[in-house]
Amino acid sequence: MKKFTALFVTLMLFFVLAACTATKDSGSEPKDEGNGDSKEKTEKVLYLNNGQEPTSFDPPIGFDAVSWNALNNLLEGLTRLDEKHEPKAATAESWDVSEDGKTYTFHIREDAKWSNGDDVTAGDFVFAWKRLLDPNTASSAAFLGYFIEGGEAYNTGTGSADDVKVKAVDDKTFEVTLTSPQAYFLSVIANPAFFPINEKVAAENPEWFSEAESFVSNGPFTLSEWNHDSDFTMVKNDQYWDNKNVKLDKVHWAMVDDTNTEYQMFQTGELDTSDVPADLAEQLFKEGNVKVEDQAGEYFYRFNVNMEPFQNVNIRKAFAMAVDQKQIVELVTKNQEKPAYGFVSYGFNDPEGNDFRKKNGDLIKTDVEKAKELLKKGMEEEGYTTLPEVTLTYNTLDSHKKIAEALQQMFKENLGVDVKLANMESSVFATDQKALKFQLSRSSFLADYADPINFVENFQTGHSMNRTGWSNAEFDQLIKDAKNEKDETKRFEMMYKAEQILFEEAPIIPIHFYNQVYLQNDAVTGIVRHPVGYLELKWADKK
Repeated sequence: MKKFTALFVTLMLFFVLAACTATKDSGSEPKDEGNGDSKEKTEKVLYLNNGQEPTSFDPPIGFDAVSWNALNNLLEGLTRLDEKHEPKAATAESWDVSEDGKTYTFHIREDAKWSNGDDVTAGDFVFAWKRLLDPNTASSAAFLGYFIEGGEAYNTGTGSADDVKVKAVDDKTFEVTLTSPQAYFLSVIANPAFFPINEKVAAENPEWFSEAESFVSNGPFTLSEWNHDSDFTMVKNDQYWDNKNVKLDKVHWAMVDDTNTEYQMFQTGELDTSDVPADLAEQLFKEGNVKVEDQAGEYFYRFNVNMEPFQNVNIRKAFAMAVDQKQIVELVTKNQEKPAYGFVSYGFNDPEGNDFRKKNGDLIKTDVEKAKELLKKGMEEEGYTTLPEVTLTYNTLDSHKKIAEALQQMFKENLGVDVKLANMESSVFATDQKALKFQLSRSSFLADYADPINFVENFQTGHSMNRTGWSNAEFDQLIKDAKNEKDETKRFEMMYKAEQILFEEAPIIPIHFYNQVYLQNDAVTGIVRHPVGYLELKWADKK
């Protein structure tokens, strides 16, 4: 009896140890389908890095790169960008457009479901879109909804929710009326800010989005685990209307904010993709392992025009002209980015076929001698004998630090100005930047939809994305007129002029246009990286 007991204990210990030593390789273990099929299926698990803790998985709040990559795969709007980055039918299977181009009637799929089995209804979209525009939500993405009739008035406190022209005709029919015809409307509403929210779930638990246990999704995946500040996991959503075309079983997201560590994890197979460390970029590009794709957006710095010494336009221009963008992309970032001398990215053509960036040209260029002259002039205008102390603030990331240090050196060498550096965690940084607490701070913009207006509209007076305190009445009017202009040639002329005004007054320093530079496991296919910023995993696969 003692021998039998000892043997039993030994066997049990063996099984416990075997279970405890399961690693990420378990993602390649046979998956029991429970259907008696003699052919075993391998579970497909994709390993990605999110960089840091998502800001929020609440759609109108998670309006940033650390949130919307995951959100884009957890939830789904009326339209979805396809492999060619064009808006296609998604939760809505079809739509009708009124003769004047202002009213859209969307027909939601009968089989569109939430992960808890509830129907996705028109009411869920009405609730979500009005919540996006609700001033109490304080969404930095609310401006995207200003093309909805009554949207801007509601968001700015001069109108009510009842004035917002969105309505549920019935459970599966959603209607929206725009202020004017918008050629890019179907692209805009593919943005995660316009995703639906299960109204019933939100009423029962207003914090439904904050934990995996309470999260409800309608997209290709649903949230199965979320270890805050560590990692989170998504699994295939069996309630998704198009789940037959979703090939991955799981996506595991790490949170590693150091590019070199990320690269090491890629090398050891702990990640399936990685950014390219600047120190290894030249070697990896030579080896031909690096993939490069377009991305619409820009890395830049914001001046606070309400803080000394940057209330002076000549001092702002002096700092901007003291920066050598070409040197930064060649010697610091080393990822073949294009240096930026304007704000609108390459890749947007006007009606005559001219690329916006090439047509509007270089609006501010490196010019050390001119920078010195402007600094002297600005200081005289302000009565400065000594320039007030300047602090450059950036959010914590190794790549941000390197660029900040490069700027610090350029300001010293080219202007004779000692600039202090300060860094802080992203969540605090974003809040303080919006509150105009920084003199000079690092920033970035990734296009929300494919049109130049999305770039220049950011600097309207009081805009949530402005974050400089800068205001110009002529600029504001040009943006307003462009948004209501049907003639495309006239509309582009307005946008060209608006960008020119932006750089005449220089509330920003452009650094470089973004591209998507990455390494990827050869076994992984089908990941779509949209130029507007977010990642598409619906069609991803792993051998």
